Amino acid sequence: MRQLADIPHPEAKITLFSWNGKYLIKLERGPFEQTYKVSEMDVTSEDDVRALLDDEFVEAAVQRFTQMRQDLQAAFSRHDL
Repeated sequence: MRQLADIPHPEAKITLFSWNGKYLIKLERGPFEQTYKVSEMDVTSEDDVRALLDDEFVEAAVQRFTQMRQDLQAAFSRHDL
């Protein structure tokens, strides 16, 4: 796996990788991470992948991190942990 870029963003760490014929977009926030795989056949360049990371996409991912945290907390609560 080859790291192509760190993309600065105030809400999450965003890293772009290339691996096995795919671009991997990895977003991290605290203990949670999301990875999106985009086939190199679906885009023409790394710039196309960066274009996918518009405000709407990143905001949805940030909201998903909140839901992930809530889901984990709920599981802990269900099992009295």
